[in-house]
Amino acid sequence: MSRLNLLEETRFEKLPVTVYPDEHIASKKVAQRIAALIRSKQQQGKSAVLGLATGATPVEVYAELVRLHREEGLSFSNVITFNLDEYYPMQPTAPQSYVTFMHENLFDHIDIAPGNIHIPDGTLDKKDIAAYCLEYENKIGALGGLDLQILGIGRTGHIGFNEPGSAPNSGTRLVTLDDLTRRDASRDFGGKENVPTKAITMGIGTIFKAREIILMAWSKKKAPIIKKAVEGEMSGDVPATYLQLSDNVEFILDTDAASELTRFDTPWLVKDCAWDEMLIKKAVIWLSNTVQKPILKLTDEDYNNHGMAQLATEKGPAYNINIQVFNQLQHTITGWPGGKPNADDSQRPERADPAKKRSIIFSPHPDDDVISMGGTFIRLVDQGHEVHVAYQTSGNTAVWDTDVLRYMEFAIDFNRSIGDSVEHLCSVYEEMRDFFKKKQPNQVDLQVIRNVKGFIRKTEAYAGARYAGLPDTNIHFMALPFYETGKTQKNPVTEKDVQLTMELLQQVKPHQVFAAGDFADPHGTHIVCFRIILEALTRLRKTEAWTKDCWFWLYRGAWQEFKTHEIEMAVPLSPQEVERKNIAIFQHQSQKDRPVFPGDDEREFWVRARERNRETARNYHKLGLADYEAMEAFVMWKF
Repeated sequence: MSRLNLLEETRFEKLPVTVYPDEHIASKKVAQRIAALIRSKQQQGKSAVLGLATGATPVEVYAELVRLHREEGLSFSNVITFNLDEYYPMQPTAPQSYVTFMHENLFDHIDIAPGNIHIPDGTLDKKDIAAYCLEYENKIGALGGLDLQILGIGRTGHIGFNEPGSAPNSGTRLVTLDDLTRRDASRDFGGKENVPTKAITMGIGTIFKAREIILMAWSKKKAPIIKKAVEGEMSGDVPATYLQLSDNVEFILDTDAASELTRFDTPWLVKDCAWDEMLIKKAVIWLSNTVQKPILKLTDEDYNNHGMAQLATEKGPAYNINIQVFNQLQHTITGWPGGKPNADDSQRPERADPAKKRSIIFSPHPDDDVISMGGTFIRLVDQGHEVHVAYQTSGNTAVWDTDVLRYMEFAIDFNRSIGDSVEHLCSVYEEMRDFFKKKQPNQVDLQVIRNVKGFIRKTEAYAGARYAGLPDTNIHFMALPFYETGKTQKNPVTEKDVQLTMELLQQVKPHQVFAAGDFADPHGTHIVCFRIILEALTRLRKTEAWTKDCWFWLYRGAWQEFKTHEIEMAVPLSPQEVERKNIAIFQHQSQKDRPVFPGDDEREFWVRARERNRETARNYHKLGLADYEAMEAFVMWKF
C-alpha cells in the first residue's frame, strides 16, 4: 500500500496504530522491542528505565521477556522499573496487589536487582502519600526519565489509574477509582465491595515524559474505548485521548480491539472496497440505520452521500442492491430452528432433512442454555427433535455463601423430619459457618462448600431443562476439569477436557451443535468452553462420518448479541414464548435477584435476555422486516 493510500485509510486516526492478527503475535513484538532497548542500553553501558503496567494485557509480554531471559540470555541487570500504579490501601503480599502480580509474572523469573524495582506503596499513612509521590517523581527524573512506558487501557479510558477528569499535566498522586473500574476488578476481589476505592498512580504528565509510549489493547471488549481514544475528540472524559498530543506514542492492538476503528468497521468511508456479500450486507444495514430508512427505501442519492458511491456504481442500481440484502435478511428468519420438514430448504438457514434431528446444546455455565437460547431450546423440543443439553462447568464459584447455609439448614430439617440422624450434617454445617466468618475475599471454599454450591446449580439446571421438556437421560453434567479449581482463576485446558467432550459427541452423534459464542463473558469461561468443543469437533471430523452432517451454531445473549449483518439464523419468539423462556430462566434461583458476578451489566439475566432479544427484533423491523416480539440469533461456524 502506498503512503498516500495509507494516510487516506487512517485519516480518522489521530495517533499511530499498529494492528496484529492476535494478542500473542502482538505481545511478542512488544517484548522484542523491550529486549532490543535493554540490549542497546547495555552496549552503551547505560540503564534501561522502564515504566510497567499490570492487568491481563501485558501478561504475555512479560512471559515472552521471561522466555528471552531463560532461553536467549537476555539480562535485566541494567534495568530499572517503575510501575504505574497500586491499589490503596493494599498489602504487598495480598494476591490482588500489583507487587504480587509483578513478581509472579516477571520479577521472580529474571535477574533484575531488587533495588531497581519501584512499585507504589499501598501501605503508607495517608499523610505521607503526597511526599512519597513527589519522591517517586524525583527518582524517575534523576534517572533522566522513562525510556519506555508500557500502558494498557481501562474501559473508562483510564491509563494507569488516571480516571475521567484527570488533568493532562497531572503527576503521581492518590486518586479515587471510577465505579466501572471497580466493577471490572470485582472478580479478582470476590465482589466490588471488596475493591479498594482509591489507588496511587503515575500521572498523565509523568507518562508523557517517557521517550517512547506503547499502549496495548486486546479483545472486542476494548474496541469501543479504543475508537474513542484513537478517533475521538480530546477530552478529560477519556484520559487516553490526551495521548493524541504525544509525538512518541503508538497503539498496538489485536484485530478485535481495532475492530471498531473506521478503517475496519466502515471501510467504505475511507477507501475503495472489494465488495463481497458480507461487506455489502453490512454496509447497506449501516446506511439504513444512518439515514433511518427501511432498506427498500434507500436511494442512489443515499449511497452517494454516505461514502457508498463505489458500491452503487459497481453493483447497482441501489434498488437492486436493496432487494438483494433485504432477501438475505428475510431468509435468515425461521420458526423452524431444526429445519422445516418436507419443505424447500434452499432459502432457509437449516436443512429440512432429517426431519427429526439430534441436537446438543452446550452450556458453559448451568444457565447459559436458557438465558441465551431458551426460546429456541423449547421450540426444538416442541417440534419433536431429540435435544440434549450439556452443562460444561458446575458454575460453583457463582453461588452466594448464604445460599449454602440455607440449603444445609433445609437438609438438616428434612433429615430430622424423617427421623434420620443429623449429627454429621450439623457438624459440617458448623464447620461451614466458622469458615464463612473468617473467609477472605476470593478465598477458595472448602471442598464440601464447593460441592454444595455445585449441587445447587445442578438442581437448578435440571429444573430449567425439564421445564424445556427434556427427559433426565438427555441432561448431561460434564464438570470439565479446567474449571474445578474453586478459584476465579481456572486451570489450563487439558486433554481430559477435550476427551470428555469428544466422548459425549460420539455418544449423541448430533446433527446440530449449539455453543456459546459471546466471548465478552467477563469470566473467560465461554471462550474456553468454545475452544474445547471446536477442538473436539475438529478431531472427530477427521475420522467420524456423522460429523459431515453436523452443523455448528453459535448463540449469544448472556453478555452480548450478534450484530444484524452477522446473523445467519433468527428465530422469532411470540409473547407467550418469551414468557416461557423467562420461566425457564427463573428456575435458576441462585442467580436471582443479583448474581455473584454480574459483570458490568447490573440487570438480572432474564431482563438482559428479554431486552437483547427484543432489540434484535426491533433491528430487523427498522430495516423493513416483520415486527416480531423478540428474536434469538445464531451464526454458523465455518470449519
